[in-house]
Amino acid sequence: MNDKVIIREYVQTDINYMINIWNEVVEEGLAFPQEEFLDAVTGKEFFDSQSYCGVAENTDTGEILGLYILHPNNVGRCGHICNSSYAVLSTNRGLHIGEKLVSDSLIQGKKLGFKILQFNAVVASNIHARHLYERIGFKQLGTIPGGFRLKSGKYEDICPYYIEL
Repeated sequence: MNDKVIIREYVQTDINYMINIWNEVVEEGLAFPQEEFLDAVTGKEFFDSQSYCGVAENTDTGEILGLYILHPNNVGRCGHICNSSYAVLSTNRGLHIGEKLVSDSLIQGKKLGFKILQFNAVVASNIHARHLYERIGFKQLGTIPGGFRLKSGKYEDICPYYIEL
């Protein structure tokens, strides 16, 4: 299936798929800091406000399998650093879609003039994501003890990462 998946810029007709995928990750409570779900209005506003959104599309079915958002991580003198978040539909995880999303975000970030992509809060137990980032060349900046509150209420360490674009 991987050869049938392309990464492209989102269009408005993708937003309902994107909202469902995003909300699935929020519901899991293991990766995103957000706790509120997106709806048709807030989802459109959220995705439209990003510097760039990419989607993973199955070219055979037209189904959206995953997405990423890309935006500045800060302002002013730190405005050259961007941040990105990735979400893959649970039924499609393990198919290297995340790797395609991350690779595309590096290209798009550079095109937009960013110099660094930084992840502020990769949850320590998110081993698959951490291995992917490290394989691609991201460097871990350290560990923030108890920096993420899981859905269960337990606190877990987070690991910031960065890569030069």
